[in-house]
Amino acid sequence: MILARVVGTVVATRKDSRLEGKKLLVLKPISPEGRDEAGYVVAVDTVSAGFRETVIVVSGSSARMAEGCKDKPVDTAIVGIVDTISLD
Repeated sequence: MILARVVGTVVATRKDSRLEGKKLLVLKPISPEGRDEAGYVVAVDTVSAGFRETVIVVSGSSARMAEGCKDKPVDTAIVGIVDTISLD
């Protein structure tokens, strides 16, 4: 699983028909301390995440197991919205 922050949206008027009606968000991976990490990721939103929220993301075959993603061409999916992070 990956921690990330929602930083934008993707609008694609032409896409695989199995992705119709799916919200695509641009994510910035972050460390548990909240620092930005390299790169960006586009993910299917399965939990109605909002702008600047911290989210839990899965990728690969785990993403295709997320709610509403079975048998769809999905490589990354948002599966949770983070309330708090505690490091011991």
